[in-house]
Amino acid sequence: MRAVVVEKPGDPDVLSVAHVPDPEVGPAELLVEVAGAGVNRADLLQRAGHYDPPPGSPVWPGLEVAGTVVEVGSDVPSASGWRVGDRVAALLAGGGYAERVAVAAGLVLRVPDDLPLVDAAALPEALATVWSNLRAARLEPGQTLLVQGGSGGVGSAAVQLAAALGARVLATAGGPERVARVRELGADVGVDHRAGDVVAQVRAATGGRGVDVVLDVLGAGGLADNLAMLADDGRLVVIGMQQGRRGELDLGTLLSKRASIIGTMLRSRPLEQKVAIMDGVRRHVWPLVASGEVRPVVHARLPFDRAADAHRMLERGEAFGKVVLVP
Repeated sequence: MRAVVVEKPGDPDVLSVAHVPDPEVGPAELLVEVAGAGVNRADLLQRAGHYDPPPGSPVWPGLEVAGTVVEVGSDVPSASGWRVGDRVAALLAGGGYAERVAVAAGLVLRVPDDLPLVDAAALPEALATVWSNLRAARLEPGQTLLVQGGSGGVGSAAVQLAAALGARVLATAGGPERVARVRELGADVGVDHRAGDVVAQVRAATGGRGVDVVLDVLGAGGLADNLAMLADDGRLVVIGMQQGRRGELDLGTLLSKRASIIGTMLRSRPLEQKVAIMDGVRRHVWPLVASGEVRPVVHARLPFDRAADAHRMLERGEAFGKVVLVP
C-alpha cells in the first residue's frame, strides 16, 4: 500500500510517498480503508526526529483516520456490531498516513451518515484529547475555561465541546478574523493574543476573578501568564509545548491560589486507558457530533503527495482547525 513516510528526520521536505507492507490485522482489530488522515503537531515532532512512535506501531506518522471497514478480526465480538462496510473514525498510536490501517476495535467510532467521511478524520485525536483533559481538570457546567490556541485542531474542538457541556469559554486566537471564528464555534469571549496583554484581557472578561481551567498548548512560554489567569482553586492543564518544555514557576502564586498543574499525553498511554477514553468519547461526546453541536473544523484537504505542504500549514500557524491528508 501507499504511505507517507519520513525519509530521515528533518524539515517537511523529508516526507515522501512510498510503498510499505500492508498491515496485518490482529484478532481484536479492524482493517480500515483510509479516506482521510488527520494531521497533528505530534506528527511534526515525529518528522523532525523528536517524538518516536510507541513500540509496535508503524514508523510512518498519523494518529487518527476515518474510512471504511474492510475486514473484522476473528475475536471482535459480534455483539460489537462492527461489519465490513461500516463508516468509522479511529484513534491510532501511529501509521495513519497510509491507505489502510489496522486498529483495535475499542478505538473506533461509527461516523454519522451526514458527516463527510474525510472530515471525520479530524475528530478522534482532538476529541479524545479534549475529553480526557477536561475530565482530568474536573471542569463543571457553569465554570470558566480558557482555551489557549482556540483556532488549532485541538482548540477548535475544545471550544465546541466545552460550550456544549455548559462551560463559559474564553479562547485565544491571532487577529480579529480568527477571534471572530472562535466565537462562531461557541466561545463566549475571543482573546486576540496579537492585540496586547492576554492576562489583562482575560482578567477584564472575568471581572478580575480569572478562569477555573486553562487548557494550554504553549508549555513553558505560557506558564507564568497561565498561572496569573487562574482563579482560586484553578487548574492548569498542559497538553503541548509549542513554546518550550522548561520554565520557571512562582510557587508562591501557585500556593496562594491553591492551584493545580496537570500534565497529560495521549499517545503513550496503554491501550486499555485509550479504550476507556474512547468509550467516554463514544458515550458522552459522540452524541454531540451526531446532533451537530460538535463538528470537525477542516482548514484544508490535501493529497498524500502534498503532505509537506500540510506540515508547513501547521508550522506557519496558517491552519484554522485541522488539515486532513487524502490517499
